Amino acid sequence: MHADATELILTVRAIRALERDSAHSGLMERAGHAAADLAESLAGTGGHILIVAGPGANGGDAFVTARLLRERFFAVSLVALTTSAATATQGADPDDTAAARVAFVAEGGELLESIPDDTPWALIIDGLFGIGLSRPPRERAAELISAMNALARRHACPVLALDCPSGLNADTGHAQPTTVRASHTLSFIAAKPGLLTGDGPDYCGQLRVDSLGLTSGAANPGTTAAATDSVPPREKPPSAPSAPLTPLNTAEPPPEPAAQGHIIQRRSFARHLRARARNSHKGSFGSAVVIGGAPGMAGAALLAGRAALKLGAGRVYLGLLDERFGSVDPVAPELMLRPASSLAAQTADALLLGPGLGSGETAQRLMGQLCGGPVPLVLDADALNLLSTHPALAARVHSRQAATVLTPHPGEAARLLASSINAVQSDRIAAASALARRFNAHVVLKGSGSVVALADGRWFINTTGNPGMASGGMGDVLGGILVALLSQGWPADEAALAAVHLHGAAADRLAEAGIGPIGLTASETIDAARHLFNRWCAGAE
Repeated sequence: MHADATELILTVRAIRALERDSAHSGLMERAGHAAADLAESLAGTGGHILIVAGPGANGGDAFVTARLLRERFFAVSLVALTTSAATATQGADPDDTAAARVAFVAEGGELLESIPDDTPWALIIDGLFGIGLSRPPRERAAELISAMNALARRHACPVLALDCPSGLNADTGHAQPTTVRASHTLSFIAAKPGLLTGDGPDYCGQLRVDSLGLTSGAANPGTTAAATDSVPPREKPPSAPSAPLTPLNTAEPPPEPAAQGHIIQRRSFARHLRARARNSHKGSFGSAVVIGGAPGMAGAALLAGRAALKLGAGRVYLGLLDERFGSVDPVAPELMLRPASSLAAQTADALLLGPGLGSGETAQRLMGQLCGGPVPLVLDADALNLLSTHPALAARVHSRQAATVLTPHPGEAARLLASSINAVQSDRIAAASALARRFNAHVVLKGSGSVVALADGRWFINTTGNPGMASGGMGDVLGGILVALLSQGWPADEAALAAVHLHGAAADRLAEAGIGPIGLTASETIDAARHLFNRWCAGAE
């Protein structure tokens, strides 16, 4: 799945505001032209096109698309969810939708009640609901969605979803049991969060964005953050006050996340991608400290340490709780192995706490000692679990003056929020934003379309990575990449964006080379990330 044309992400609320501000501006006609152009390229010449149109704005887009494709001499069969003239619209001017329907019929188009049998479809277009559905589709709509999916499999033809596959929540990425599985999605105005995270990438296929002339890099009305090509450093100053830690059982609903986000792109952190000066030494690139590796879990800490080493930290100290491991890593002898207790006061430029840390008394004591320190702190894995069960540790993290980055997977996020994995996955942006507010930290919610929620309220979605990353140790490597960037002086917000984007991009390069996605290992992504990072810093890509 790739998003082109724009890095802007708008929620349904923001899209509706733009549509209201652009009423009577020919928006539906522009959407239809963009859809017809893409449909023509997908269907080829002389093919039969099936279009399924719903009752609202998405149906209006479908009627315009159908009319334009007929004008281009395509054989078009349009099945309408309702064939009555009365149309229940959502998110569109009723006059626009009605006019699109009338124009289609006036030019010879026919509204069909059922899908024709035995037609060899070259393309199926889903114009049922788009961004307008947040509940399970009802009987007839569900039947049409199931039929589109079945016909696409039978005829091996592409499916183009207009704006959003019907059945997929455009804000959250939660797919209903009956959802259109598109091979291509054309998102109008801007990308929507649900197309990029959760179930979205599996149901959207190839994502294309057409701004329809509305966004073109400008911020939308009513949102809380401006669209930018890079992320300026906005670290909390040491003197900034922080509000008390909010109890999890508060009855007051949390505020909604900002209505505007961005897709992580290399330009989000490009100002830090530069070649190193020749007159450098190891002290120029900082010291990273990794604490973890309880008995039986040393591998997690070793992966993180090796990643930090190969992503450029000048020195990497690895504090293992399992003191029986030895003093040398034979794979990476450059790592300086120490007993974890001896590193509690170790001078560091950045600290990663958690890979294989365990949950025993020693782990709790170390976390209590280290989480109040003055250097950037990354908390992962067992450190997050300790955070969820020890309110005193949570309060200390919340009140930290230096930057903090949390990197939970959905299970860890659920524990931190005293919630469930299903609740987290049903609205990943809301969950990540809630964690960022609660702990006064930057948060990387890992998974399909990793969400990065910053402490100042901004949020981003990453589109690199593949299913090969669903294997043990990947989070440890991500933590190592992140602490390496922090030790080299990167601001924590940009370091989080870069680490997530780079790690996924490295996995993508390996998959393209046939090393994955099946069987891809965390260790393999370390060298791939190093290679790619060096190319980026050299301006070779």
